[in-house]
Amino acid sequence: GQVDLVDFIDWTGVECLNQDPAHGIANALKQGYREDEGLHLASDSDEQLLIYIPFMQVIKLHSALFKGPEEEGPKTVKLFSNREHMGFSNVNDFPPSDSVDLSSSHLLEV
Repeated sequence: GQVDLVDFIDWTGVECLNQDPAHGIANALKQGYREDEGLHLASDSDEQLLIYIPFMQVIKLHSALFKGPEEEGPKTVKLFSNREHMGFSNVNDFPPSDSVDLSSSHLLEV
């Protein structure tokens, strides 16, 4: 069956480039934070975020949930498997494992 992968995250290695320090990655991932409608993940400069989430064991990602106002949610999500410490300067050098174009119907309204 499917389980919440939050218990398998290696929190010491989680990175989020371009995050607004007041609206960091923990708001989107940690139990208790992600359920709070007043907390969210946001970029500090432009519409791009680069998120690295290491796991303590091999996982199979079945689905991901994105919530937020439709005008502010992600438009495209690219997933990279087993790529550590990528930056904005080299992310385009690697093909994504998967790429998903999201519409407003994909976002769970807050």
